[in-house]
Amino acid sequence: MGPAGPRRGRRIAAWVSIGLALLVIGGIGGAVSAVNQWAQRDALDPDSTGPGGTRALAEILRDHGVDVRVVRDRAAASEVLGTAPATLVLPDAPALSDEAIADLAADATDIVLIEPRARTLDLLLPGSAPAGVAPDTAIEPDCDVDAALRAGAVAPGAVYSTGDAAACYPADAGSGLLVRSAEDGRVAAIDARPLFANEHLADNGNAALAVNLLGRHPLVVWYVPNPGDTDLANANPSLGDLTPPWVSAVIVLLLIAGVAAGVWRGRRFGPLVAETLPVTVRASETTEGRARLYARAGDPLHAADRLRIGALRRIAGLLGLGANAAAPEIADAAAGRTGLDRRIARGILIDDIPRSDADLVALSTRLRDLEDAVRTAVRPERSPR
Repeated sequence: MGPAGPRRGRRIAAWVSIGLALLVIGGIGGAVSAVNQWAQRDALDPDSTGPGGTRALAEILRDHGVDVRVVRDRAAASEVLGTAPATLVLPDAPALSDEAIADLAADATDIVLIEPRARTLDLLLPGSAPAGVAPDTAIEPDCDVDAALRAGAVAPGAVYSTGDAAACYPADAGSGLLVRSAEDGRVAAIDARPLFANEHLADNGNAALAVNLLGRHPLVVWYVPNPGDTDLANANPSLGDLTPPWVSAVIVLLLIAGVAAGVWRGRRFGPLVAETLPVTVRASETTEGRARLYARAGDPLHAADRLRIGALRRIAGLLGLGANAAAPEIADAAAGRTGLDRRIARGILIDDIPRSDADLVALSTRLRDLEDAVRTAVRPERSPR
C-alpha cells in the first residue's frame, strides 16, 4: 500500500472517532435530561425536588410523624382514605368528573385544596370562587383560624371570594385562605404554588402554615392526578367537539372556495414550444418592458434616475470627461459649455424630483434639450437641429 493508504485509513479512523464521541455525548446529555425531568416532574408533586415541587413539605410532615402517602390513582386514594382518619391533599384534577371528585372527597376527614379552580371551589366550598391575585407582600391572617394564627404572615398568590367559609389573609376582593369547618372535618383552599413549593417553603410563615393545614391527622393522602386516571367518557375531545357545529361546515366551505379560486385564477401552462438558442432580444423590447415595469410600479423617480444616468454618460462623452467623473462635475461642465445657469443644469441632471408621469415627461424633454445643447456647443456641424 502506498502513502495514500495510511493517510486514508487515518482519516477514516478520525471520522469514526468523532462519530463515536458525538454518540457518547448525546447519550450522556439524554440521560442527564431524563434524570432532571424525573427529579422535577410536575408542579406541586410531592416526589419532585425541583423548584416547583413539594418534596420538602412532604419530608417535613414525615419528620413530624405524619404518614404521607403519594397516590396517582383515584381508586388507590379512596382505598387508603378508608383505612383511618386522613387529610386529602387535592390539586386541580381536570380529568375527573364532578362525581368522581365528590366521591373522593367523601372518604376524607380533612381536605386541602392546594390548586383550587372555580369548579372545585363550587363543589367543595359552595359560594366561593377565584377573585384575583394578592399583592406580592406578606399579609397577616386577620382571622380566627388557629392554623393561620400560629403561622403568621404569608404572601398568598391567588385569592378567593369567601362564601360561607372562614377567610384569612384578606387582599383586595378576596382572601388567600378559606377554611370551612364541620363536625366531621374541614375543607381548606389555598394557592400552594407561591407558598408550599420547594423554592418558597422557607419564606415567611409558609412552612408552619403548610404543616398546620396538612398535619392535623396522622395520615396524609396526597393525590397526584394524571391524564390516564379519568372517568370521563371523552377525555381527549377533538377540535370538532370543542367548537360550535357550524365551524366545521364553514371550514369545508372555505377549503372548497380556495380550491375553486385556485382553479379559476391559477396559471395554465400550454404545450412546450421549441426555440432555438441563443435568443436575441431587440433593445426596443427590453426598453419597452422596463418602461412598463416602471409605469406599473408608479415610481417616476426611479425612471428619472435611469434617464439621468444615460444622459450624464452621453454628456460626459461629449465633453471629454473621464468615466469616473461625478454627476455635479458633469452638470457644471455642461452649464459652462452651453452658457446655462449652473443651478438649472444641476436641477435637470441631479436635483429636480418628478412627482408624477407628467413631471417625468417634462424632465425627459429637458434632458434631451440639454444634451442637444451640449452637442451643438461641442460639435456644431453635427447638431441635429
